Amino acid sequence: MVPLNWYLLLSAVVFTIGILGFLTRRNIIIMFLSMELMLNGVNISLMAFSHYMQDLRGQVLVFFIIAVAAAEAAIGLALIVALFRNKPTVHVDEMNDMKG
Repeated sequence: MVPLNWYLLLSAVVFTIGILGFLTRRNIIIMFLSMELMLNGVNISLMAFSHYMQDLRGQVLVFFIIAVAAAEAAIGLALIVALFRNKPTVHVDEMNDMKG
């Protein structure tokens, strides 16, 4: 059986990769993917604690996080498409003025 520490280490590594990707990249699509990595890092730790504590509440919370992540991805991609129609770029630095 795999110890809890290994799951928590994997969760921390995935979450850290997500934070680094979000802070260092300026491409808005990569930033959304990095947010998904951060959510998946949290999901890994919730599943590990749920299994370790023999409680299903953590697994139920993971399903809610997955649903929120799917909605966030759909709304985020719709916003990216709307922004791309106005300015044909996906770099955040070039989208900074939002004048109407």
